[in-house]
Amino acid sequence: MTRIAFTIVFLMATALFSSVAIAAEPSVADKGALKQLVQGQLDAFQRDDGVAAYGYAAPGIQRMFPSPDIFLGMVREAYPPIYRPRSIAYGEIADSPIGLVQKVYVTGPDGKNWIALYRFEKQPDGSWKIAGCTLIKDTAPTI
Repeated sequence: MTRIAFTIVFLMATALFSSVAIAAEPSVADKGALKQLVQGQLDAFQRDDGVAAYGYAAPGIQRMFPSPDIFLGMVREAYPPIYRPRSIAYGEIADSPIGLVQKVYVTGPDGKNWIALYRFEKQPDGSWKIAGCTLIKDTAPTI
């Protein structure tokens, strides 16, 4: 568990310092595109399609994990709720000091609930990429 926690903290810190914060309120079109990015990457994880999943990652993430296989292995090891979720539900997209963040409620393969905070980075061509994901244990009671 310590290695996983270290990996997650390392990824968060590196992604935080290597990406550009976005200051503007996202448009409806951008919000739709961001949700599609997350869903597309989650779908790729379900298929074990490392090439597709890697394609959704921002350049900073790709520099940290220089191949689709390495990236997929990291997600499999450090992010099991993202790699194989039992269920997902999309929350709000909001601007934050570190850029746009999509909140996703995830039930992991073990039945535990998590909140995934996806960060995004707008590319020079105007497209969006996933710049990081932070998992937080969801302590809200289930009904």
